[in-house]
Amino acid sequence: MKKLDEIMELMTDEMADFKAAILELELLSKQLFNLSIPISTEALEKNLNIFLEKQEEENRLKDEVLNEIEKKLKHARIIPNYLLILFGTLGIMALSLLGYFGYTAKTVEKDKFEMYRIILESENDRYQQYLSINPEIKDDYCQWLEGKK
Repeated sequence: MKKLDEIMELMTDEMADFKAAILELELLSKQLFNLSIPISTEALEKNLNIFLEKQEEENRLKDEVLNEIEKKLKHARIIPNYLLILFGTLGIMALSLLGYFGYTAKTVEKDKFEMYRIILESENDRYQQYLSINPEIKDDYCQWLEGKK
């Protein structure tokens, strides 16, 4: 029973607070109703126009920046100039080295061919001398050559 009494006391306190809050709200709503707020769109329109002008100015500046960026992008390259110069120089050097080594190989080959021809002529002279000394071998050699053809 004691608890029931305590609960009842709490309920009456809460109801008294609730009634006080409702009376306060009624008073505030009467004051708000009696207070007249003039509704004027001039201030709103003025603020809106100022805001729109600022937005247009910002948009114009953004457009200028974007146009500059677009111009720069049109003239931009994927590969920087220094890399193009580096690869060009390396390519020219590689072609020069290939040409030099090709020329050197050709001259070495030509020199080898000349040496071979000189050696062949000297050996040929020796064979001619040997065959002139031994004519019977020369006849056998000529028959052997005809048989190979």
